[in-house]
Amino acid sequence: MFDQITLPNGLRIVGEKLTHVRSCTVGVWVKVGSRNESEQENGLSHFIEHMVFKGTASRSARDIAEEMDMVGGQLNAFTGKECTCYYAKVIDEDLQLAVDILADLALRPTFDEKELNKERGVIVEEIAMVEDTPEDLVHELLASAQFTGSLSRPILGPASLIRSYTRDDLLAYWRKHYVPRNMVLSIAGNYDWEQFVALAKKYFDVFPNPDGEEAPRQVQLFRNERLARKKETEQLHMCLGFPGVEADHDDLYALAVFNNAIGGGMSSRLFQRIREELGMAYSVYTYTGSYQGVGVFNIYAGTTPENGETVLREIQEQLRIFLKESISEKEFLSAKAQLRGGYVLGLESSSGRMQSIGRGMLLNGRMRTPEETLAKIDAVTPEKVMEVARRVLSNAPCAAFVGSKAEAFPALVDGAPALSPLG
Repeated sequence: MFDQITLPNGLRIVGEKLTHVRSCTVGVWVKVGSRNESEQENGLSHFIEHMVFKGTASRSARDIAEEMDMVGGQLNAFTGKECTCYYAKVIDEDLQLAVDILADLALRPTFDEKELNKERGVIVEEIAMVEDTPEDLVHELLASAQFTGSLSRPILGPASLIRSYTRDDLLAYWRKHYVPRNMVLSIAGNYDWEQFVALAKKYFDVFPNPDGEEAPRQVQLFRNERLARKKETEQLHMCLGFPGVEADHDDLYALAVFNNAIGGGMSSRLFQRIREELGMAYSVYTYTGSYQGVGVFNIYAGTTPENGETVLREIQEQLRIFLKESISEKEFLSAKAQLRGGYVLGLESSSGRMQSIGRGMLLNGRMRTPEETLAKIDAVTPEKVMEVARRVLSNAPCAAFVGSKAEAFPALVDGAPALSPLG
């Protein structure tokens, strides 16, 4: 069972008690990410996530690090397309310190001008690192080929904008989005609920903009672009992308089983065919992504330019074969067990559970118990897997290629696998 309360200021607090552990993980979730940014704001969500660690009204950057280290705790953060999360994992007796520091980070950063200019350089280097990592770059390029609107843009933002942002830009964006109705405080582990609520009331009392409204969700539309980026690399990096399943939809579980069977593990069809049988790729895999109102099913492979056309054709052929033959009983049972096992293992830590309930409440307005999720997985049938696979693969794919000969490959991408005859 979950603990849950909404404070008078609109801040939602959720918790899951785990009596068998001595730790607890606390997370501050903010419904703001690159999806909420205009083109002129791209990268601000991530920039703010960096800057809050550089000092608050009562702590320097060194104070923040030393206080958490002194209790052996862990403190971190991440920014995604639809949310930002700050989290701390401590033993139960240090819960007050964790809540105090997290509230300081989210609600009382100073955005010191000197630190801002230094961190600007750090983020520009982070962007350069992606540019120098072609496997990361091809996924960024795929997003540009896949969407119109803010989901097409990188979380880090372009270096040109990062160099131009001022302290006033960060402050205005922070005040607009870091508001009670736009945030969730989540905890999982060994805690006393009444004590935790009291701590939340004490430390999450003053917001930069307490009367702000929830951030609007920008509509995203798919497009079927095929993009290429020339880079002097040894490998050709390729991605194909299809519309998938939106967040919190029951079809996500059937799509996950399809994903596991076609390219989600070492026993999957694409891995066995392209790596094990043909020996033409070290890394080949599929993955899903789900957002509010929209989702994706994507495929990646890295190979030599000489083998690029063969690998691309083989990926498309394997999709067509899968649709023609359907999923076998062995594949279905294995892919479903992989999904179930991965989910259960992810529940073994307080961090995993904090993320599950915090994200669920922030983005979907509710939390699913492990029993509910396992029941959804168990309800998946082979027929449902094929229904979802056919629907996903009835769309012509978008594509992205990065490498020294990347420009030659967009024209080789076929139409929708579900509509294309076997060669």
